[in-house]
Amino acid sequence: MKNLLLAALMLMLCFAAAPSARTAARAESLRYAVAADSNVWFYAAESESERLFLVPETYYVRVLNEGEIFTAVEYLVNDAPYKKVMGYCRTEALTFVDFIPARPFLRKQITVTYTLPGPGTLGGEFSGVEKTFVYYGMRYDAGGLYFYVLADGKFGYIPAEEPIEFERNDDWLSVPTPPTSGESEAPMPDDSPSVLQIVAICAVALCALVVAALVLKGRKNPPRDDPDP
Repeated sequence: MKNLLLAALMLMLCFAAAPSARTAARAESLRYAVAADSNVWFYAAESESERLFLVPETYYVRVLNEGEIFTAVEYLVNDAPYKKVMGYCRTEALTFVDFIPARPFLRKQITVTYTLPGPGTLGGEFSGVEKTFVYYGMRYDAGGLYFYVLADGKFGYIPAEEPIEFERNDDWLSVPTPPTSGESEAPMPDDSPSVLQIVAICAVALCALVVAALVLKGRKNPPRDDPDP
């Protein structure tokens, strides 16, 4: 009898824990948003004065926390020489998608040659120095063009003459975008047990327990008649 009670209790606990595990798995799912045009700014903080660079058009940011005005995001990954940067984008500027892109971030390095002044009369073998940077995005400031880059573990700007060319990532155009709040959407099937299902399973388990108890009671040996004196 004690073994039956223990088995029924373990069954009830297993089914009760199933929805929680399902919810946790959904909460950990990745979510992305694409820079559908060339005007999506990446900010260091939730302020217009904290602009860092323009996210490369057709590439994505990973969504960390969607807000009404600003959305917390991250760009690129920690995979040397690349380094993840965390910041914000204006929510209205992003186009949220419901799939995981195959190549969400633009992985691009650029090599810049700096010419040293006045090589002199002793030769010009070292008149120029080349340096490679990880490219994040660009911005215009005071009429000049700058690239936001990473080198030697430090972020900063370098002057540029013209925007760089890169391959567009238009895979999001072939995937339907999530419906807006005014559009109807068919409910997605949920394979996790509902509360009613759990209650029904528990009820069945309790009924089985009662039946088993009655069967065991019926199997008891009947009382023996007293022997004749």
